[in-house]
Amino acid sequence: MRTLLACALAMMLLMIAPAPVLSDAPLEFNYGMPNADHATLFVAQDLGLFEKVGLKPKFFFFQSGAPLLAALKSDSVDVATAGLALTFALGQNIPLKFIYWEANNAAAEGLVVDPHSGIRSYRDIAKAQKIGAATGTCAQVSLYLMAKKVGVDYNKLNVVNIPAPLFHNAFASKSIDAGVAWPPFSEDLDQNGFPVVSYDEDYTPAGGACPGLTAVRPDFLKAHPDIGVKLLEVEAMAREAMRKNPQVGIDAFVKHLGITPAAAKATLARECCGRVPSFAEQLNPSSPYSMTSEDGGLVHKLAIASDALYQTHVLTAPIPLSTLQDAVDPTYLKQYVATHKGAM
Repeated sequence: MRTLLACALAMMLLMIAPAPVLSDAPLEFNYGMPNADHATLFVAQDLGLFEKVGLKPKFFFFQSGAPLLAALKSDSVDVATAGLALTFALGQNIPLKFIYWEANNAAAEGLVVDPHSGIRSYRDIAKAQKIGAATGTCAQVSLYLMAKKVGVDYNKLNVVNIPAPLFHNAFASKSIDAGVAWPPFSEDLDQNGFPVVSYDEDYTPAGGACPGLTAVRPDFLKAHPDIGVKLLEVEAMAREAMRKNPQVGIDAFVKHLGITPAAAKATLARECCGRVPSFAEQLNPSSPYSMTSEDGGLVHKLAIASDALYQTHVLTAPIPLSTLQDAVDPTYLKQYVATHKGAM
């Protein structure tokens, strides 16, 4: 009888017990990026846009692409936004999927000089005594293309492996008299007495050769197939917030990178007006920013970068075209545009 009573009590407790709650916790993941002009990401952080789509990134910042590569190689980072450091990653056999352009760093990257160096434009690059350019980054590729355009042997240049965030001290200590700086540090240096004498657009192919890309590890994409579209939702909301109120972008640069409001405003001015690829341009096979072209657009830019990194002895061999093509994945951009009216 006691056994029957115990069983009956247990059944009653089960009947009145609350139903298990399905977890709707946001997806947590590690997000890596070098210190650069990630305006939309900074705005998204400040406005809580990731949380609005059910994401909870933990951000890790790196001085340049080299330490970011180490994090990608060890699978310590799931998502990354960077320039050509991500192409360098492909050359190191680190699998990645490039899902959209977050920026066009070439728009505001340029040759910065000591005003007493005698260098007036990129055509004077042979006059430089020591040139700062971080290895395996857009800066190094831009310097190579600059030298090639004026007929100077890159290998005869005295190149110092210094990332753009450290240029100010390097100039002040006379460690360099020229350097290729990515934004917003290019504009910050210009505001502080070290002028930008030429921008990437002067010596690189149409649309530049420094795409700012958001990439995801293929294994992480497979495990969380909705993250691609969610990241695009965040990007779209941040772009719209900056369109409505450009001040949020200026404030984000000042807050996250410690530059002056004037430098932040100058950077955003350089990147405005069609220089940051729209979603429509990224899906247009004829665009220099295309993610759908098999041999043009982004793939072409990555191939140029691959050759430059090989010629500068950063890579032991050029990255195969098939590897570059496989890394560019417009699937999630197409899904986002198809499900969000007016997203183009």
